[in-house]
Amino acid sequence: MEFLQPILHYGGHWIAPFLFAALIWHDKWSIAGLVIASANLIDLDHLLADPIFDSNRCSIGFHLLHGWEAAIIYVLMLWVPRWWVRAFALGALWHLAVDYGDCVMMKAA
Repeated sequence: MEFLQPILHYGGHWIAPFLFAALIWHDKWSIAGLVIASANLIDLDHLLADPIFDSNRCSIGFHLLHGWEAAIIYVLMLWVPRWWVRAFALGALWHLAVDYGDCVMMKAA
């Protein structure tokens, strides 16, 4: 599990967005992939934490943009009639799912 965790985590954040983009936005998969991957910017909320990085801390529910309130906003963004807003929202929700999986693996270890 220790070997698999970083592969799933970073693959989920940086490779999966382009797979989603290819499945959903065939004609503009590369730009859509970049928009989805740009949702990783929600990690900027880590700069508000002390310490900024803690490998044993679960991001979900701890950081401002990783909580249920933010998740509700990301879900509502899925209804905005602009493909790039929906792509960003998908990326943010996927980011939360990847981080949640990371939390589950941390607790299992």
